Amino acid sequence: MDKTARMKELTAKLTEAARAYYAEDREIMSNFEYDRLYDELEALEKETGVVLAGSPTVTVGYEAVDELPKERHERPMLSLGKTKSRQELKDWLGGQKGLLSWKLDGLTVVLTYRDGRLFKAVTRGNGEIGEVITPNARVFVNIPLVIPFKGELVLRGEAVITYEDFEKINEKIEDADARYKNPRNLCSGSVRQLSSEITAQRNVRFYAFALVSAQEAASGQGDVSAQEAAFGQEETPVREPLPGVQMAPDFENSRKKQFEFLARQGFDVVEYREVDAQSVESAVDAFEERIQDFSIPSDGLVLIYDDIAYGLSLGSTAKFPRDSIAFKWEDETAETSLTEMEWSASRTGLINPVAIFEPVQLEGTTVSRASVHNVSIVKSLELGIGDRITVYKANMIIPQIADNLTRSGTLPIPDTCPVCGGRAEIRQVNDVQSLYCTNPDCDAKKVKAFTLFVSRDALNIDGLSEATLEKFLGRGFLHRFADLFHLDRYREEIVSMEGFGEKSWQNLSESIERARQTTLPRVIYGLGIQNIGLANAKMICREYGDDLERMMNADVEELSLIDGVGGVIAGTFCDYWQSEKNREDVKLL
Repeated sequence: MDKTARMKELTAKLTEAARAYYAEDREIMSNFEYDRLYDELEALEKETGVVLAGSPTVTVGYEAVDELPKERHERPMLSLGKTKSRQELKDWLGGQKGLLSWKLDGLTVVLTYRDGRLFKAVTRGNGEIGEVITPNARVFVNIPLVIPFKGELVLRGEAVITYEDFEKINEKIEDADARYKNPRNLCSGSVRQLSSEITAQRNVRFYAFALVSAQEAASGQGDVSAQEAAFGQEETPVREPLPGVQMAPDFENSRKKQFEFLARQGFDVVEYREVDAQSVESAVDAFEERIQDFSIPSDGLVLIYDDIAYGLSLGSTAKFPRDSIAFKWEDETAETSLTEMEWSASRTGLINPVAIFEPVQLEGTTVSRASVHNVSIVKSLELGIGDRITVYKANMIIPQIADNLTRSGTLPIPDTCPVCGGRAEIRQVNDVQSLYCTNPDCDAKKVKAFTLFVSRDALNIDGLSEATLEKFLGRGFLHRFADLFHLDRYREEIVSMEGFGEKSWQNLSESIERARQTTLPRVIYGLGIQNIGLANAKMICREYGDDLERMMNADVEELSLIDGVGGVIAGTFCDYWQSEKNREDVKLL
């Protein structure tokens, strides 16, 4: 066993022993054994220069922030071109060698290390701008906080949550409607938490898949000779060092060497295989055989040229780099019968169609529902109850209808809301037809409105899932947003509810109390005013010096002059305050 692997094993054993002793009041390891393993780990850390996240030799304090700052990536992160053809992979490789690896399905994160320590972590975002999540990255299960390389190291990888951890987290949520839909969504929410304490509870892991740059420090420290040529940056290799800066490590023009370098720094690197045109098909088959039992969510494979200079010389299109390509599995389809169309109302009044069909097995799971998104798609598929349809999982995750084999076209579009019974109407925006409830007091709108109000970017109240809010509304605990701050009136009833208890109530109370100290932009965003996101809310609040009265009385012309607002947003903002009920609701907060 190599030293890094032994350190990971020791960290896991010591962490488990500490959790059992301090959190579960049980002892699974003697003090003598704990101290012996601790000393061994500490010695290995000194020897290798690697300190893993979660190591008991360091204390990572939890950190909470008001928002996640945005930051532009120094190098845009492009998407990958895709294929489902094994033959195309062979043709793409030609006479080159490549590395074939898992395409993990989580959240891409860019890590920057300086002077051997984690300096910054930023999510991929839209490829141009991401969110800074450095405090959260520090509590990922397996990233090194300290590395031997003392220059500036920038790498990319995927933050993921294993299927096992996903199931464990969902098992703790008694309300089935509040459970997470898939590991990717859970991971995305966990990585982007405002409190790193919550992130730490989710067992997020990081797997490196690309070295962006490795610039040696001027001191020449590090485990690779600073006099060797820099090769492997995502730019033209430089042969002469800049004044005062020594050259980066030599990767011998090989992506594999980059992966090996990252592994020596203590990173878990995405699993890969060396391939050529003759072996790539069998390698794909080997990965495919393992996918059903693979512990980490994956939505395909990635093939990249091992020859760095060759890959970079190909450049990129407007959307894709030419040195790598993604392989997607052929979608598994199943034929079934449509038994029902469920119409689900949202906060905005939009009524979404959801197809219910006879259960089928797809990608190892039982599937019986698929979103149809809007009336236009319902009509284009010519659906009718009893029709034979084919379904699949997009990216092996999201159930979709592939085709309607019968095309009876007999499915009626409802003219009433399924929640309140109010009138429903079809509205067309551009080329898309959607169904809307016209009742402003629809219960579904209330549930969705409260869900937004307590969400992470609004008041950030933990413990109030949509299902819980629906129960509170049904029992008459909530009528207006201000009622959230008076739930103590119903404490005894809430504690006695299924899925609740004294501990849940205490956590909810503390979260509500913290929400009292929120900012005005968060409140404005949480109100659900059409077209008003958190960024718009901040711009408007800044312009009016957080003076709510002035904001409520602003006119469209005045608001339109604010940079980034414009006429449409100004119009919906002013329309909202025309309602006396809306004004009164906000003043009661």
